[in-house]
Amino acid sequence: MVTEPIKPEETINRSLADLGRLRRFTGSPSEFWPTFLAAAATLAQAAKGALILRDPNQPETWKKLGDWSSNGHADRSIVTFTRALGEIAERCSKEGNFVQVIENSATPTLKHFAVAVRLQLNKPEELCVAAFLLLNVTEQQAGEALVRLRLVSDTPFSYLLNFASNQAKADVEKFAASLDVMVLLNSEKRFLAAALAFCNALATRYNCDRVSLGWLENGYIRLRAISRTERFDRNMAAVKALETAMEESFDQDDEILWPAAEGASVVSRDHEAFAREQGAGHLCSLPVRLEGKPLAVLTCERQGRHFTVSELQQIRLCCDQAARRLSDLKREDRWWGARLATAAREKLAQHLGPEHTWAKVLAITIVLVLAILFFVPFNYRVEGKFILRSDDVSFLTGPFDGYINEVLVRPGDQVNSNGVLLKLDTDDLMLEQAAALADQTRYLREAQKAEVTKALAEKQIALALADQSKARLDLVQHRLDQASIRTPFKGVVVEGDLRERIGAPVKQGEALFKVARMDSLYVEAEVNQRDIHEILGTSKGEIAFVTQPRLKFPVGIERIEPAAFPKEGENVFIVRCALTKAPESWWHPGMSGLVKLEAGKRTLFWILTHRTVDFLRLFLWW
Repeated sequence: MVTEPIKPEETINRSLADLGRLRRFTGSPSEFWPTFLAAAATLAQAAKGALILRDPNQPETWKKLGDWSSNGHADRSIVTFTRALGEIAERCSKEGNFVQVIENSATPTLKHFAVAVRLQLNKPEELCVAAFLLLNVTEQQAGEALVRLRLVSDTPFSYLLNFASNQAKADVEKFAASLDVMVLLNSEKRFLAAALAFCNALATRYNCDRVSLGWLENGYIRLRAISRTERFDRNMAAVKALETAMEESFDQDDEILWPAAEGASVVSRDHEAFAREQGAGHLCSLPVRLEGKPLAVLTCERQGRHFTVSELQQIRLCCDQAARRLSDLKREDRWWGARLATAAREKLAQHLGPEHTWAKVLAITIVLVLAILFFVPFNYRVEGKFILRSDDVSFLTGPFDGYINEVLVRPGDQVNSNGVLLKLDTDDLMLEQAAALADQTRYLREAQKAEVTKALAEKQIALALADQSKARLDLVQHRLDQASIRTPFKGVVVEGDLRERIGAPVKQGEALFKVARMDSLYVEAEVNQRDIHEILGTSKGEIAFVTQPRLKFPVGIERIEPAAFPKEGENVFIVRCALTKAPESWWHPGMSGLVKLEAGKRTLFWILTHRTVDFLRLFLWW
């Protein structure tokens, strides 16, 4: 069966599809660049292609990042093109994208062209140029190839951004594992319980048959915890062999893997002996360091498969995070209450006499407490919940139907006036712009031809079509200008987490972001009706956020709403408070917390009992 030759249009469409997939490519850069170069060369219908990168430390030095060539072309043109790569890259860095003649062809109307485009990378200081050799083409064909290459010049930027995002997610996952372990450790109050929880967590997370922790005591490593084992006999031969293997890692202050890799510089004889005795497939021992000094050793045992580099990094991070907590628990894991009580009793006996010391202390304490309750005034403050709000909020919507190309912000980010929040995909618009421009040029040429031939009717039709193409071109340009969603003022992004919607469609008028002005923040407090009479319009107070309860910020009452509204079975009043200091950089509208407003001075007894007294007065009507 005879196969039909592939049409150039089909080749271009396939190349565009391949380059579109490369934007979301998840492989390594060593896999991406050859694939991108081959697809771009096919898109340009080139015989030769090369990627040239300028060293940011040596601006005058260019190095070849990749090379591609097709078969069946003359060697002389390729040699000429290869020799001129440095000049092409330098010209592209100064002038931008361009087309230039390399050699004349045998046909007068056809020539050999070099096409160069500047590629967008994620680092502005880096400059990469893609250069291609086109054989036996017209100048128009070379220009069309340049237009196609410009449309895909941002593909490396999209890939590098996606690659960096994936690397960041992997790092976050590693850190999350250590945080989970720290949560378990912080929930334990005794050292042995914390050590056992630590070993159990690592054994479960990394599919280990056994995880053991040995601690430095009197110059030797002593086994303190074994995963999934509450008790063990320290005199067992297996325990002694494990401690010896741990000391091997501790003495060298280095990680030991068994089976050892070829060329390993660490000694692993004790690990080998322990593994053969216990039938362990793979061992890993890591020193647990605190401030650079080893204080313990963690040993992991597993059958099946070896420990990967990523797993070792995660286990190492867990050990580094847990070292401080385990050390503190080890130091504090002893009973000190009895010693403290005895010392206090002896000290008081020196001043109060040896007889009935605790009774005397109790009596004095009661008198002092009663005096403080009834006679010492304290600042009384009315308590309520608050929400941070803004008077100026703007909703940003989609200007037209399109697809999300790049998201530059997320909720909580501060933005400047006219700052770019989101960019819509403009590939289709650029194609439409090129088509409209081509139509306009064609109609203008037809009008000129009609004018020469005195065909006035055809001239008017051509001019009308040219005006129509210009209107379409202006519309496309207007949408290109609107493709970048900008904020109208300086503020903070309140709503609009669109990072996971890259490539998703957007409808015209769809709400994308909610931006609030930071300089118009105020506090909206809720005060119960039973306390509203205690505060005045001139009262001051303080607020504390849920996220930062240790920090207090002063506020002043501006207005009390005259009407109450029901909430959670009680009536509350809205109290608007103004900030007396400039907002902090981490404040965002919608944050909540607790507000306390000054209500004069009261005795501690009144503060503790006035609600009960008020209830009894209403209940008993006295």
